[in-house]
Amino acid sequence: MSMSCLFFAASLLAGLSSSAGEVDLDKPIYQFTMNTIEEQSLPLLTYKGKVLMVVNVASYCGLTPQYESLQAIHEKFKDRGLIVLGFPANQFNNQEPGSNEEIKEFCTQKYGVSFPMFSKIVVKGEGIHPLYQWLIGKTDRKDIEWNFAKFIVSRDGTKAWRFPSRTKPDAPEVLKVIEQQLG
Repeated sequence: MSMSCLFFAASLLAGLSSSAGEVDLDKPIYQFTMNTIEEQSLPLLTYKGKVLMVVNVASYCGLTPQYESLQAIHEKFKDRGLIVLGFPANQFNNQEPGSNEEIKEFCTQKYGVSFPMFSKIVVKGEGIHPLYQWLIGKTDRKDIEWNFAKFIVSRDGTKAWRFPSRTKPDAPEVLKVIEQQLG
């Protein structure tokens, strides 16, 4: 077999594995492009150099009041380089059934959310979004168990820390990691 045939076969196999949904954990979070809640494409590279708090959110959950703390964290730390990113998900008891427009209206009117919100995505199981594959792969490799799981991502986009749903966004252990990452 010629060298060009081997190269072609290797290229095909590489393409197949990446299209099968495998995520490169060695690449930073900036490898992903997401859709905002307004359905605009936004590369996460936009946030390079920022500390990120990534949260799967829902409007009809007992933990929905965490939006207040998320907004407060956003306001308190945004000038130091923290960006909260909200990702609506409907995997848990149909607690985020609305359209992107309805979700945006709910978040802004009820909680005054001004941090970036994104289109609804799958955060667990079949069809899981590659962003959440990356977040899970970078932490404890366990599935998301409920709404409002929180991930803090380092400024260089290569490390992540995970906090469970019931841990409040302003809990001491979360604030400690945020402060450490902000420097």
